[in-house]
Amino acid sequence: MIDTKVNICGIEFKNPVIAASGTFGFGREYAEYFPLSKLGGICSKGLTLDRKDGNKGVRIYETTGGLLNSIGLQNPGIDGFIREELPFMEKQDTVILANVGGGTIAEYIKSVEKLNHTNIDIIELNISCPNVKEGGMAFGIRHKDAYEVVSKVREVCKKPMIVKLSPNAENIVHMAEACVKAGAEGLSLVNTFSGMAIDIYNRKPVFKNTIAGLSGPGIKPIALRMVYEVSKTVDIPVIGIGGIMDYKDAIEFIMAGASAVQIGSGNFVNPTITLDIIQGIERFMEEENIRSLEEIRGIIWRDIIC
Repeated sequence: MIDTKVNICGIEFKNPVIAASGTFGFGREYAEYFPLSKLGGICSKGLTLDRKDGNKGVRIYETTGGLLNSIGLQNPGIDGFIREELPFMEKQDTVILANVGGGTIAEYIKSVEKLNHTNIDIIELNISCPNVKEGGMAFGIRHKDAYEVVSKVREVCKKPMIVKLSPNAENIVHMAEACVKAGAEGLSLVNTFSGMAIDIYNRKPVFKNTIAGLSGPGIKPIALRMVYEVSKTVDIPVIGIGGIMDYKDAIEFIMAGASAVQIGSGNFVNPTITLDIIQGIERFMEEENIRSLEEIRGIIWRDIIC
């Protein structure tokens, strides 16, 4: 008998596979392919206090080994999410994570206060958003900025709170430690890497904002290294994200210390990839006589530390 359940921040997930924020929307489109109840969890599209239409021009651009995106956090706003999308998600019999962003600390706080009164299970605080009062530098780049936003949101948040880290931070381990000190109960990493593409025929950047976010299999080795470094440093759950395309990738992240994984760009390649990964993990556990994922979580560094 195998047990794929994991516990994160006191919330039980039936398995460690979560649909990541951004590429899964709110789950409606993927429900046409498989029952969403099979998932460990669904992380909502990035939400902001007010509705956003997103960026103009090219939004998705395929590159070698991944995708560049400049969506611009298009979303219905917190009130629109609660009214239009959350009722559907609540019917799916899976853990619901709400990814929350903002341009100011006040926006984060107001959004979380609204979500406090809903049935979502976990807040995933996205600190990769640009801090408009600091000239557009993301909250998740400097430790002091991250500490400030996380600590102030933690004061009002009545839900378990996970902080999503940017790989573009000054130092990912120091950033993780700052978030833990500020009150984070879990961490998810990594968000997209900063990248760009140039249209050589029009002699200009592909994206109107020039810089975009890189995701997909090309970032996996770097994301895996960051999850490893953070997991063996902090004593709170870590969710691994970055280029996971099959069950072997997911197992690698778990062996590096992740409690669970999120699947992002892979959903565009194969709409049933999350289900395939869940089934692959189950087969691997049976073949390797692994009864619980706790047996292999952090196995590559756990024995060394002990």
